[in-house]
Amino acid sequence: MEMVLQQPLYKRLAAGDWLYALLIIVAAGYSFSLYGSAMDYYEQLILVGSSIGLVALGWFWPSWRWFFPLAGAVSLLAIQLYDHNLARAAESFGLKYLLSSQSSFMWMCTLFFLATVLYWAGTLSRAGLLMRMGRGLTWAAAVFALAGLFTRWYESYLIAPDVGRIPVSNLYEVFILFCLITALMYLYYEAKFAVRQVGAFVLLVISAAVGFILWYTFERQAHEIQPLIPALQSWWMKIHVPANFVGYGAFAMSAMIGVAQLLIRRGILASRLPSAEILDEVMYKAIAVGFLFFTIATILGAMWAADAWGGYWSWDPKETWALIVWLNYAAWLHMRLVKGWRGEPLAWWAVVGLLVTSFAFIGVNMFLSGLHSYGTL
Repeated sequence: MEMVLQQPLYKRLAAGDWLYALLIIVAAGYSFSLYGSAMDYYEQLILVGSSIGLVALGWFWPSWRWFFPLAGAVSLLAIQLYDHNLARAAESFGLKYLLSSQSSFMWMCTLFFLATVLYWAGTLSRAGLLMRMGRGLTWAAAVFALAGLFTRWYESYLIAPDVGRIPVSNLYEVFILFCLITALMYLYYEAKFAVRQVGAFVLLVISAAVGFILWYTFERQAHEIQPLIPALQSWWMKIHVPANFVGYGAFAMSAMIGVAQLLIRRGILASRLPSAEILDEVMYKAIAVGFLFFTIATILGAMWAADAWGGYWSWDPKETWALIVWLNYAAWLHMRLVKGWRGEPLAWWAVVGLLVTSFAFIGVNMFLSGLHSYGTL
């Protein structure tokens, strides 16, 4: 059999790939020219690493090449409207109703809710147009989420230079990050495996997170930007938290796919959803990616602990439950790859895994105390 040799990467890249890479490089260089003097060595490495990662992601996933610049452009427009004055959030029509971080997040919440309704309506009625509209609203919600996070980062520095920080430091901000990452992961797998009907299930868990965000905003005023507590004043947060939430997003998505698979195997919505075998494969891919990033996040967390507290591991409740989550999905992958398990047992396992992950994510903060008790409700 004649072997087909794959072309080198540089020969497979089109003009659009190189233009996107140039855009990221120019943006990173401009950022360094503005803020390089305020960065330490590690933050400079994070900037370089993030730039390489963004270029690679754009080359791997074409949709990212328009999504990321669009979110950046929306945030830059908001920054322009602020004109270095935080008070303009209540004065400028564009900021007050559309582009301030809080307005962006409220649009995100609204669009995710609407997308959920459209995905379900499209799935139940087999209306492809409604599902395509749901997908479009999900993309729009993701744009508002990422742009809002960028804008919130800028707003924190407008309050005071020592208040400024990356917006992934409290439950309010990480729930927004969770919605964003889960939605993006779903959109990628929807396109790759043509499983748009699954959006009805994945958007449910995102809508649940949106419900929490709305409650947390109006009941606890959690949207207000607060100074970082000393424990979080570290460059480690910039890499540990995003990696962690890629894992959380993947595990949440896999659980909802597991729910869909269990319904199919019982003859419920079987004619309206992809086959159980396809969903089994998507669930596996999601858990594999989530496990990789959760492993990286756990290692980074141990290194952060050593830097902050002098030891890599202290059996703090958060650390213990992170280990339980890691062992749970390590066992799941072992059973699939080594033992050959497929189908319903792994689907149930993924659903139960979401409960375990949810407790590690938020339950520990609510019910247990320890070194990580700064994320309480």
